[in-house]
Amino acid sequence: MKKCIVLSSGGLDSTVTMAIAKKLDYKIFALSFDYEQRHKIEIESAIKVSKYFNVERHIILKLPIGQIGGSALTDSAIDVPEGNIHRKEIPITYVPGRNIIFLAFAVSIGEVVGAYDIFIGVNAVDYSGYPDCRSDFVKAFEYTVNKGTKAGVTGKNFKIHTPLITLSKKDIILKGKELNVDFSITTSCYNPSSNGNPCGKCDSCILRLKGFEEAGLTDPLPYMK
Repeated sequence: MKKCIVLSSGGLDSTVTMAIAKKLDYKIFALSFDYEQRHKIEIESAIKVSKYFNVERHIILKLPIGQIGGSALTDSAIDVPEGNIHRKEIPITYVPGRNIIFLAFAVSIGEVVGAYDIFIGVNAVDYSGYPDCRSDFVKAFEYTVNKGTKAGVTGKNFKIHTPLITLSKKDIILKGKELNVDFSITTSCYNPSSNGNPCGKCDSCILRLKGFEEAGLTDPLPYMK
């Protein structure tokens, strides 16, 4: 059976991406990160998702990205913005270099376990404007790792799969429904309550709720009142 690495945040997009990899009969190595994010509930969700899909192995790496700062997701002194998904500037929830770092670890693990297919749930349609969610970045990264790894220079090229990159949030949710994704075990909120309930006000919550509404479905998460 062919192997793959799936980057899993426990979120809606990464979970649908894992469902797609499962449908394609990959043996899945799930990879999640504790990067000192304020929404650590996503790690608990990622564990639930990995169990749901019965992955081969779930790897959770601790990274000190919070020490770098500069993002509302890792610095509690910076407020998480609310209610504006149409801003033109890159939002303060952008974590500098996050997908570069995450994909680099995925490639490293892939070399060790023999998994040369990397799945990541980046999306360039309904998203918050992050530069590391665009196809240009993914193509450039794929080129770089195939020039700078033993696997790449010996003919075992890495392929970065982005099955959701051109889909709207509505279509991602419908694809998840088609693949029997349990949305109740996922989380998307940037600023959840202490018990993990989503705020319903941050960019990620707004995009998720909009997607469910457009798909004609009800989001099963218990949003804060």
